[in-house]
Amino acid sequence: MATLAATDRNHSILPLEDYDMSREGGFLCRYDAGAVTFTDGWADAARVALQLPHVLPSGQVRAFLKANLPDPRDLADPATLTNAQLRMAVVHYTFMVQAYVWGENTVTNILPPCLAVPMVALGDAAGQQPLLTYANYVLDNWTLIDPAKPMGLDNIRMVQNFLGGQDEAWFVLVHVAIEAQAGAALARFADVVAAVDADDPEAARGQLEAMAATWEKINALFDRMPEKCDPYIYFERVRPYIHGWKDNPALPDGVIYEGVEKFGNAAQAYRGQTGSQSSIVPSMDALMGVGHASDPLREFLDQLHEYRPGGHRGFVDDTRRASTLRAFAKRVDHAGLTAAYNANIQAVADFRSRHLEYAASYINKQGKKSAGNDTDVGTGGTPFMRYLKKHRDETRGNLL
Repeated sequence: MATLAATDRNHSILPLEDYDMSREGGFLCRYDAGAVTFTDGWADAARVALQLPHVLPSGQVRAFLKANLPDPRDLADPATLTNAQLRMAVVHYTFMVQAYVWGENTVTNILPPCLAVPMVALGDAAGQQPLLTYANYVLDNWTLIDPAKPMGLDNIRMVQNFLGGQDEAWFVLVHVAIEAQAGAALARFADVVAAVDADDPEAARGQLEAMAATWEKINALFDRMPEKCDPYIYFERVRPYIHGWKDNPALPDGVIYEGVEKFGNAAQAYRGQTGSQSSIVPSMDALMGVGHASDPLREFLDQLHEYRPGGHRGFVDDTRRASTLRAFAKRVDHAGLTAAYNANIQAVADFRSRHLEYAASYINKQGKKSAGNDTDVGTGGTPFMRYLKKHRDETRGNLL
């Protein structure tokens, strides 16, 4: 494991590949998700999942899934799948699980065995919770339209959808583009740590200035969200399917996974996918030495960390252990380094401010509430307005 290896190497940051990352794509999957194929029952399940955009509008998605999904006994052991197949199977099943729970006029708290059994088996094999996470929704759910052209918002598409359409795709793909852009900043972390260890403020300054330039591009991408994702459409036709079942008023006890022996008949509660499960900002917090006060909202932050892929958690954790950048910048009192440090702090604060603004316009100000799609509760089950504002303000408070 990357975390253990880092501990053995005096809290260093390992090469990005050791955390299942890359300079070109940051935390995005490093294989072509659109080219993944299956055999036997897994292929049948994938075909069913890809029909969700056609079936969800009918209001009969539960009957469709129960009638068409393979019997769990006909599915090969997830251990026999390649890494790419495993992760793509997780994408397909998590979308079907979400569609089953939220895809009709009434909410259900019972998943049938045809979904529950393979979902838990896949989650166990992939090291994740048995519902949709940010990794399934964004990181492992994109492909290039033209492989001969570079990554960009004009050349990426989703692989798996709920309803489909421009607003759903744009919402996800803006996140994909941000994740890809962030790779250039994340690739500099080890060099920043090395510069601090070498007591070289000029080298640290150079790396941080380059990172700040990358953050300008990240924030410019985030600014584009309203271009093709309308707040009303997002709230009514995108957001309803991505909620979890922890701290959600519509599922106070969680969801029962029928046929899963280790759960018995006990309902399970998991947090839903949320952009706060992205590892970009937590990685920056770790590098820059940004802390968040211990209170109930900090507990949400800690819980969401457990919903990240293991390698990505390792990168955040190793960065936090390795980086003494903030203390170094304060100690050397180098004007250029301080300015570069502050530029990155301000860029992350700006990103968090825009996230807060979008949360207000896309969610909090939408007048209609429906079962599970509450204007005051985030898809991750958090009181998101207070959560986002608190962490934005704490980031700003770290300016030197």
